[in-house]
Amino acid sequence: MSGDGMDSLLDKVQGVFHHDHSRNSSDEIDGDKHSKHPEKFRLFGRQKPVHSALGGGKPADIMLWRNKQISACMLAAATVIWLLFEWIGYRLLPFLCHSLILVLALLFLWSNLSFFVNRSPLELPEIVLPENLCMSFALLLRDRFNQAFGIFRQVASERDVKKFLGAIVALWLVSIVGSWFDLLTLVYLMFVALLTVPLLYEKHEDRVDAYAEKATVKLKKQISALDEKVLHKLPNITLKQR
Repeated sequence: MSGDGMDSLLDKVQGVFHHDHSRNSSDEIDGDKHSKHPEKFRLFGRQKPVHSALGGGKPADIMLWRNKQISACMLAAATVIWLLFEWIGYRLLPFLCHSLILVLALLFLWSNLSFFVNRSPLELPEIVLPENLCMSFALLLRDRFNQAFGIFRQVASERDVKKFLGAIVALWLVSIVGSWFDLLTLVYLMFVALLTVPLLYEKHEDRVDAYAEKATVKLKKQISALDEKVLHKLPNITLKQR
């Protein structure tokens, strides 16, 4: 092999080594940057975008107003129904019956008078609920009920004072909120919150996450203080086996 060939081979080897060394150095620098800048706090420990965290698909599009017409129509319909029940004093059963009467009357007149006005008769689609959908819904209800009953049994049977006090406080707060509103108003407020809170959070998530991080730190300090001053001083509950 000639001297020029040896020189070119050595240059290539040195170039490859230099490239690998620079790449490793850049990887180390990036690792130092990630270690110096920890992962940003997100509300509820969220790692995905808001749309993905809500499950994606059409429900997330409606809650985030990706389709403004559908979201606005749903909000308007819920508001009209709430006003009918709360302000006008409508009841649920008469509302359902009157709505069915109106729909049946319109469909009956359209089907029988279409011949006289030279219109094609209305063909109603046959609606059949799929068995898989019904089974999935039933299984979902069963799982949620079993999960709730399991949590209730765990809190009631175990000797964990923290869980017991947390459950008591949560139920007490729910009872206070329930005393302020009736069931229909509470459902309406929850529906409005589903159509407004995710949208506002997506627009101001950085600011909300910053405030939530500060509130979480303060809450953990308060819980730790309460745990040291009160919960640790409570006597241990022991049951004697017969």
